[in-house]
Amino acid sequence: MTEVRPTAGASASLWERDDEVADVARAVDGLCADRSSSGGLLVFRGEAGLGKTTLLAETRRIAEARGCTVWSARGGETLRSVPFNVVRQLLQPALVSMLPEEAREYLGDWYDIAGPALGIADPGDRQADPQGVCDGLVAAVRRLARRDWPLVLLIDDAHWADQETLHWLAGLAERLDEMSVLVVVTRRPGEVSGTSARHLDTVAAAADGPVATLSALTPDATAGLTRATLGPHADAAFCREVWAVTAGNPYETVELLAKVQDSELEPVEARAGDLRELNRSARGGGLVARLEELGIDATRFAWAAAILGTDISTDLVAKLATLGPDDARRCAELLRTARILTTPDPATGRSADGDLEFVHPLIATAVYNSIPDALCTAMHGIAARIVTDEGRGAAAAARHLLEVHPDDDEELVGQLREAAREHLAVGAPDAARRCLERALEEPPRPESHPHVLYELAEATFLTAPARTIGHLRTALGMPGLGGDKRVDAVFRLSQALLHNDQLEEAVRTVEAEAARLRPGPARMRLQAVHFMWEGIHAGEATSPDRSRRLADLAATCTGRDNSERALLMLRGFDALMHGENAEEVAELCDRALVNGRLAPGLGWTDTEWGIELLLMLANAYAFTDRLDRAETLYNEALRAYETAGWSGGHLALAHAYVGLGHRRRGRLKEAESSLRESLRLAERVGRGLPLYWSATCNLVDTLLARGHVQEAWEVAERYGFAPPYPSTIVLPDPRSVRGRLLLAVGRTKDGINELEAAEKAAAARGHHNPVLVPWAADLARALSTADPARAARLAVDVRRQAERFGTDTAIGEALRCAAALETGQRAVRLAAQAVTYLEASPCQYEHAAARIEFGIAARSVSDLERGLDLAVSCGADGLAERARAVLKAGVGPA
Repeated sequence: MTEVRPTAGASASLWERDDEVADVARAVDGLCADRSSSGGLLVFRGEAGLGKTTLLAETRRIAEARGCTVWSARGGETLRSVPFNVVRQLLQPALVSMLPEEAREYLGDWYDIAGPALGIADPGDRQADPQGVCDGLVAAVRRLARRDWPLVLLIDDAHWADQETLHWLAGLAERLDEMSVLVVVTRRPGEVSGTSARHLDTVAAAADGPVATLSALTPDATAGLTRATLGPHADAAFCREVWAVTAGNPYETVELLAKVQDSELEPVEARAGDLRELNRSARGGGLVARLEELGIDATRFAWAAAILGTDISTDLVAKLATLGPDDARRCAELLRTARILTTPDPATGRSADGDLEFVHPLIATAVYNSIPDALCTAMHGIAARIVTDEGRGAAAAARHLLEVHPDDDEELVGQLREAAREHLAVGAPDAARRCLERALEEPPRPESHPHVLYELAEATFLTAPARTIGHLRTALGMPGLGGDKRVDAVFRLSQALLHNDQLEEAVRTVEAEAARLRPGPARMRLQAVHFMWEGIHAGEATSPDRSRRLADLAATCTGRDNSERALLMLRGFDALMHGENAEEVAELCDRALVNGRLAPGLGWTDTEWGIELLLMLANAYAFTDRLDRAETLYNEALRAYETAGWSGGHLALAHAYVGLGHRRRGRLKEAESSLRESLRLAERVGRGLPLYWSATCNLVDTLLARGHVQEAWEVAERYGFAPPYPSTIVLPDPRSVRGRLLLAVGRTKDGINELEAAEKAAAARGHHNPVLVPWAADLARALSTADPARAARLAVDVRRQAERFGTDTAIGEALRCAAALETGQRAVRLAAQAVTYLEASPCQYEHAAARIEFGIAARSVSDLERGLDLAVSCGADGLAERARAVLKAGVGPA
């Protein structure tokens, strides 16, 4: 009979793992080949006891033999509610070994963002953005990998990792080509669902090759392992029975053979019948019975260790088990001898404050499940107090508090609220949600109940706006939430309704609350919010006299507080959308600033007002040709969000509007780069949201300006840039941009229909600014042959609206449209006027287009050459190609 042996020097549990070990060796060799080598990812999947942990130990041995730095961590079944538990195990030891200044230097700008999650820095005083923290942790690995190359990260039992770690692991898996680090992950199949399962699927999809599934030992391998352990005299029948009772599970096989050795059982057929009883004593109920045989003290000690789950120190276990020091040390030794507990292996490199750990996760699970329910609950309550007394904080105690039965304990409610605040501060809103939901079960006293609901809404705001709506409505229906906190809650509710695509309900909510309040700052704030939501609504539900009411209210504002400043910004944006005089728009916006800057409390990361208001202000400057002021605001937003670690929707919008600023300026390559980054970030937040439309619409518009028509069409198709359109306003108008796209790809009839739909939507809203909603000029050009009379009327109307608005860009673009519909000297004169206006405009792409069109109409080589130079500097490849073609063909005198 052939016996399949493990690789030389490897653990017995590595029998029949040659292929997996070879994969590991290849991956390590690839990592070590060159400092510039890209990272790698291996995922091994297998049921409990099939040797995943042993395979990681072999990976460590191989990697360290090749000079690698190896860090490892393990998920725990009872620790999944502890945020960042596994990633802290993995990275914290390397960082705490540094001086604080050195750690700050390595992490750079990410120190204050990722440091609190890793437990090496104090959290800030505001809620951290989970995506920003995730990105910071990915950056930490990238920077540490450069210092500690070649770096290998081992993560065992990933199915039991906390959700925050899995979020980071999924992000890391997608960025491994940017760093030289090998990640090896083991997990069981199944075990998780929901968000955690999706993260693990992302990790599996990023792996180098298919996920390797570990199988049980064959009868031949089991026989070989039996004889290697017990001696070559073990007969075939005995070996077959070992395989039969363990089903080839390597862990159970090794444990059973250890029991055979301990009992001095002869490995012969006559004693094979004893194997089943021995196997039962090593697992499940047999293990529990064996534990009870060690005595009540040892059992209590093991239960206390299972309750703690991590950082198991003899002293801490003794406190929880109410044992004296000598008895505790005796129990620890008994449990080590019985192969239930063991001393942590320093070679694993895992962070551990304790001096004990369970021999195997299967044993830890069996011991924990053996604790009587009532006693388990009581021990968790005691553990929470002990952890708190040890100075580990409310967040560390929360894991135990979550397991305590509700008992109308206001002190426990306070502890859970404090834990939730700590979780939010490090970027773990899901952990905060669990704490606050548990606090509601207690339940809180009537006076604190609405405040717990309000805090719960803060925890769910980013991830579950529908749930947030319910929490806030309930809180607002209770007594006890008054003053500024109530106004904040109404504003938060309206924001959640907006994010849940219930904008009309958001408008009604703030309108109704404002009507309840007496005149004053609180009422004015809600009135401003009401006008803000109405102002960004793209539907037809706004009352017809809204602009008049807003103008009347803003006329009373001097900008003395932020409510008045907000109303001035809103009035300026409303005037912009309606195409009122640009000088007056800019003057309204200027009055909303303090010494030319945003007022305190109105910054990009301040939460009292939200990003929408400030984008209205910045866009009002951008489309009134005050691009310097607009770009200052856009770049301030980008810096503020990057510094604060806000890597979600806020940062996506910041990149989108930085891109819009580049597009308006005529820096088309830079615009495309910013907009693609915005779209990448928006993809992580979710399709269909207003920020997603902003990124897509502006990218399509920029690609059309560059002359990359096919690429623009592919982007539109890939990202769903087509009806139905969002309920919020997107700049520039998406219908107008899509109409232009359809014309560019030759779908003239569809393009005309889309532009006519843009015309109707703009008329319903009274949006007559030809720069923001540029349907008319494109429609006039499209109809120039089929319906020249209507095209001429459209061109006249565009020019009238442009002159009313009064910017050089608007008037110059209107003149370009008029020139395109004319011939002969009239076309030349109009094109020359367009050049004059657009030369004074900050929008260099439009100037380049006008210069080339004038050069063609006037047959002017110098204007064509100048237009070509402008087009090249803008990155307008289509314009440049057109100018080169005309120059190559030659132009005669005008």
